[in-house]
Amino acid sequence: MSPEHTQLIDGALRSGPVIPVLVIERTDDAVPLARALLAGGVRVLEVTLRTPNALEVITLLARQVPDAIVAAGTITTPEQWDAAARAGARLGVSPGLTPRLLDAAPHAPMPLLPGVATASELMSAMDAGFSRFKFFPAQQAGGMPMLKAFGGPFPEAVFCPTGGISPDNAPDYLALPNVACVGGSWLAPAEAVREGDWDRITQLAQAAAALLPR
Repeated sequence: MSPEHTQLIDGALRSGPVIPVLVIERTDDAVPLARALLAGGVRVLEVTLRTPNALEVITLLARQVPDAIVAAGTITTPEQWDAAARAGARLGVSPGLTPRLLDAAPHAPMPLLPGVATASELMSAMDAGFSRFKFFPAQQAGGMPMLKAFGGPFPEAVFCPTGGISPDNAPDYLALPNVACVGGSWLAPAEAVREGDWDRITQLAQAAAALLPR
């Protein structure tokens, strides 16, 4: 990954303690949801490519909510990487890192935060020039003890653990020296989005933005 891409990733990871992982089923919910999160102090929004309208949502947010840093999540192929960049995403997030994604990295249209879960995956990614990672699935892959273990042999690696993170355990993750932020889905509960309860989402965002290492 180029120094420019690393700088962009660092800016996103340091923008706040929590990056919300969003599955947006209805396109009409995208803008009010994003504005509710921004109003609560959350600026980086990961829109997962798990719905048919995900690229449309990314385009809409890039155009109508310019203060947000829109990330495309669940990128698993170079084609998705390219499509998300064309849609207006400013960075990509992947649950893993395949040989095809590695081959595409030198000509990548935007930075990628690749997912790792083991030391071997981490070493392969670092050999390819990556130093910022999504640790996924965090709780299932060993949680805080695993991240502590990574810190010794891989001091330059920085992580955003995602998967099983909650307001209860997020402060403990944030206290680790190799964790820049965490990813979580609790900021946008499905029922709150469905009911258009944007005030509740702003309150959840405010609480997340105020999380401190414990």
